[in-house]
Amino acid sequence: MTAPGAAVPAEALTVAVVAGGDAYEVKIGAGLLDRLGELCGPAVAQALVVCDANVAPLYLERATVALGASGWRVSTAVLPAGEQTKSPAVLATLYDRLYALGVARSDAVVALGGGVIGDLAGYAAATFLRGMRLIQAPTTILAMVDAAVGGKVAVDLGEGKNYLGTFYQPSLVLEDVDTLASLPAREVRGGWAEIVKHALLAGGPTFALTEAGVAHAARPEPRLLEAEVRFKAEVVGRDPRETSGARAMLNLGHTIGHAIEVAGGYERYSHGEAVGLGLRATLWLSERLQGLDAAAAARGQKLLSAAGLPERLRGVAGDDVARLVARDKKVAAGEARFVLLADIGRPVTGVIVPGDLRAQAITWLLDR
Repeated sequence: MTAPGAAVPAEALTVAVVAGGDAYEVKIGAGLLDRLGELCGPAVAQALVVCDANVAPLYLERATVALGASGWRVSTAVLPAGEQTKSPAVLATLYDRLYALGVARSDAVVALGGGVIGDLAGYAAATFLRGMRLIQAPTTILAMVDAAVGGKVAVDLGEGKNYLGTFYQPSLVLEDVDTLASLPAREVRGGWAEIVKHALLAGGPTFALTEAGVAHAARPEPRLLEAEVRFKAEVVGRDPRETSGARAMLNLGHTIGHAIEVAGGYERYSHGEAVGLGLRATLWLSERLQGLDAAAAARGQKLLSAAGLPERLRGVAGDDVARLVARDKKVAAGEARFVLLADIGRPVTGVIVPGDLRAQAITWLLDR
């Protein structure tokens, strides 16, 4: 956690996350990256800052300077950008780097970037020496509201997204909203898929805040980010390791979304775009299996459209999506388990969707 008494910029918002025996803070505000070292607390021997080739020219120097000014000995690892980087082969190169640096368990891995870097660097920190200190410094909307919070870290294996993973909480999440100014439109859209997902799950004021905030999608207000993080923190706090079933709701839209992402070779659709399509299918299924009111479903579809997310599935074979849904990690006793909505703010977990209805939902995405 942040050291007691550490100075925090006046505009920073703080969300406390308590997940089992772990507790940490999420700091949200402008200009925080320049105070990374200060907000991380007392310097340890060294830190490895991991980022990708897109983020490096924008923010790597700022992060290393901030850490160095607070007494950290800093090394860097710049990796290729893209979901393909989240692989066992690239993970092995990170292990080699950590080994060559001679790091100790008290040293830190700093994940600077989006969800791919957060997942990959987080998994390396969780498993090297049975666990090192992990600091998440997300630079995308998606990572700020979802990937960097909650302690899920993983890499992909073959066609399986996040097949190698564990739960490992960071010691700090630092969200500098200034970094969002450099996001391309596609990354903005992808991040809003997770914002809409949380809004559909939370309902009430969070959904209303999201509807109002979508007009400024490229630069979400810190208060909206805080609401999104606070919602996820509350869910994670009730189910840190997905053992009680409470956390399963966060998979809303992801069963079909992950399948679309993989079927498109991680290129046709970004993670967020694929989840957006998954959320559209979820609303369609929820009307038919959970009695979701048509007006509520239309409200959700409208919000997805306002966020600029894809309206229909294109460039991916429906049969490939159906096949990959059947291989989803959440399959139990041969049946894919879905999260659906009885109403906005009323998720229902563990719903078995018959294969023919899954196929109809995918066809609807293709034909709508």
